[in-house]
Amino acid sequence: MSSPLSHPLVRTFLSSVERRTAALPAVRREELLEDLREEIAAALADAPAQNLAGGFTEGPAEGFAEHPGEHPGEHPADHPAEDPTDRPAEDPTDRPAEGPETDGGAAVGVGEERVRRVLDWIGTPEEIAADALAEESGSLPPEPENVGGTWLTLGLAVLPVPLCLVPGVGIPLGLVAALGALVRLWRSAPWVRREKRQATLFVLSPLVTVPVLAAALSLAFDGISAAAFVVSLLMALTLPVIGAARLARSAARLRERAGQGAGR
Repeated sequence: MSSPLSHPLVRTFLSSVERRTAALPAVRREELLEDLREEIAAALADAPAQNLAGGFTEGPAEGFAEHPGEHPGEHPADHPAEDPTDRPAEDPTDRPAEGPETDGGAAVGVGEERVRRVLDWIGTPEEIAADALAEESGSLPPEPENVGGTWLTLGLAVLPVPLCLVPGVGIPLGLVAALGALVRLWRSAPWVRREKRQATLFVLSPLVTVPVLAAALSLAFDGISAAAFVVSLLMALTLPVIGAARLARSAARLRERAGQGAGR
């Protein structure tokens, strides 16, 4: 089984980012690429759940969880029976991922459409490179924020789901907390536009995942119960927590770099 990062589209995406950020210091460029690798791997791992929830930005992702042999251009109907000896030699690297038990350059079950959707969600190489170069040049100066301010923003980002457990007023309180988190997020200096956009999707994801998970559990157990609702909330909390953890790491890294610069 090969890594999702070996998919041709992912390799092309990362190569494009690397080429467009050639002006960055080598250490900063590698740091950016490593962050992108982690984001892509995590998003591909979570993609089936996002597909169940209808995706973050569009409707259900028909390309997720594809069946082997049903990729574009590879449907059995498109390949009539032929003599195998008549087939020309084919370089396996020219083909996209073909599903389980293949070496088409991607992990088992990672289809091309699914990879495209994940890359579109992360952003274009042009946007990523522009943000990174602007940050490095100082035209979009991310400024270190005190730890208390950062943790207030991140706390508000994960608080809406737990607040929904408060009887009567939980949902309105959760919406207020989410709004406060987004206002603080977009006014905060430690994060670039791409990080803020992704964090916004993570914060708002429970609006989609909670109803979908609750409906799925109600079908599985012949009706929704209080316990099933709590379980759906806890499952929906995963994405906001992941988003908050990524923002915390980014802010900590910025504070560390600022401290190193001040010590010179």
